[in-house]
Amino acid sequence: MKKGILLSAFVLGFGFCSLAQFWDYSNPERLKGTVNQEISEEGIPVLSRDLSTLYFVRTFEPANTGGEFDQDIWKSVRQEDGSYTNTKRVDGLNNKMHNAAIGMSTDGNRLFLLNSYLGKKDQKKGISFAKKKASGWSNPESIVISDLDIDGEFYQFHVSEKEDVIVMSFVGSNSLGQEDLYVSLKEGDSWSKPIHMGSTINSTGFEISPFLCPTQDTLFFSSNGFGGEGDADIFYSVKGNGWTEWSKPVNLGNRINSPKFDAHFVYHGKNAFWASNRDGEKSDIYMIEIYTPPLLSVSCEATNISEFAAGDGAINAIMEGGVEPFTFTWSNGLSTEDLSRLEYGEYSLTVVDAIGQTAMTSCSITEPAPPENKEIRLPEVRYPVNQWQLLSDESINSPDSLLYVYELMLEFPGLVLELSSHTDSRGSSKMNGKLSENRARACYKYLVEEKGIDPRRIVPIGKGENSPKTVWKKDDEYMTSEPVDLDGVEKIVLTERYINQFKQTNMELFEMLHQLNRRTEGRILSLDFDSEKASAADPKFLEYIKYP
Repeated sequence: MKKGILLSAFVLGFGFCSLAQFWDYSNPERLKGTVNQEISEEGIPVLSRDLSTLYFVRTFEPANTGGEFDQDIWKSVRQEDGSYTNTKRVDGLNNKMHNAAIGMSTDGNRLFLLNSYLGKKDQKKGISFAKKKASGWSNPESIVISDLDIDGEFYQFHVSEKEDVIVMSFVGSNSLGQEDLYVSLKEGDSWSKPIHMGSTINSTGFEISPFLCPTQDTLFFSSNGFGGEGDADIFYSVKGNGWTEWSKPVNLGNRINSPKFDAHFVYHGKNAFWASNRDGEKSDIYMIEIYTPPLLSVSCEATNISEFAAGDGAINAIMEGGVEPFTFTWSNGLSTEDLSRLEYGEYSLTVVDAIGQTAMTSCSITEPAPPENKEIRLPEVRYPVNQWQLLSDESINSPDSLLYVYELMLEFPGLVLELSSHTDSRGSSKMNGKLSENRARACYKYLVEEKGIDPRRIVPIGKGENSPKTVWKKDDEYMTSEPVDLDGVEKIVLTERYINQFKQTNMELFEMLHQLNRRTEGRILSLDFDSEKASAADPKFLEYIKYP
């Protein structure tokens, strides 16, 4: 197959351009009907929007206007069985030069052509169009592209669906090798000077037969400069921020590309067409049927928490359709398919399949009401030494931790909660009592003044240094909650005596254990709060005690 006698462009409608369309397709087959002939070479498939009429070029055909070595425009009509027959030359558009239809407008009223109608001498190579008439096609009219000067033997064009972009292939002054890809943009009633489309999609070989998706985000083309299956392979590339920024070309693979010459790829609806000489010396038109991918949907199945604060909720994601593998993004930051050991709350999930389809769902995890007088473990709420400001640093954000209390109060509107704050063992017992009282009031003020919780539902209490925290230790790691597996785990109460053993040998651990004691905990006082009957809150809880 000679690249110089197949000159490509295509104008068809399609709702979007995505690799999802090519997730699977039928095996390539020669176009059914009488288009492909043994003695001639066929290429450049251009189809009407309804696929009823196929225009193509035929070379090495004795019946061509200029004889066997001329190239003429032919057309064929689609039959009910999908074959194309009744082939004949297109009247009025063929002469003794190389002629080619290189695209059709969306409405079918304009046929874009290789501009071979200006006379044989001093031929200026370019693009033209003819208008549809009742009796056929009008005389071709030139499309003038500013500063387009083609000296090479091989050149090709593609007109976008909106007819505002022309992608072309020719040897220019700044080409990297043989034919490179250029683009011209419509500016009012004129066309811009061709712009080289960059070194990512242009190689030291040739790049020909461009086809731009209707959404103008993906470009298909044929090249012998990026490796592959044979003489020329079909690739695609995705547009970046501009017409000179493209992704690295991707080969369409060895089902579409053969060890020989494959080019002039176009697609419309559920079918794609291209030219290949895989089965002989001369090219034929091939086609595939593009299968519709199974639509992706996702739902979820929740297992609620067994008892209050157990943290044993779970969610199973259930996918239907789509193409594996899937990627999962949960609202809590996890990327596993299913979730376990969940707290109360709403969890949303986004699933993306291998071809880019996206589906979303959400599940709620509920928990039983808490029993009265139950101690509840709050998220870490801590304080600096000798201070009651809520600690917020690179390791902990105490105001965010108190949001758990806020959400708990919203979930159970009858809940009345005691918030007890503690100090470490340093300092006098009297001062630590005042300090812990202020820490409890800091939590109280945050929830009442900033979050709007009814002050009668919270009772702040300072417990000083009298209730050191219990932790669990395994392999020199201290855990603030009891682990499921107790093998090799030591239960430790953080008394002053225990902590002081590290004062001389491990000051970092010494300070960390003291910090664990500077905490706030919760206890449920009742679940039957009645705003109409409840007594007023003590206004002193909104004031700090003088300290020291």
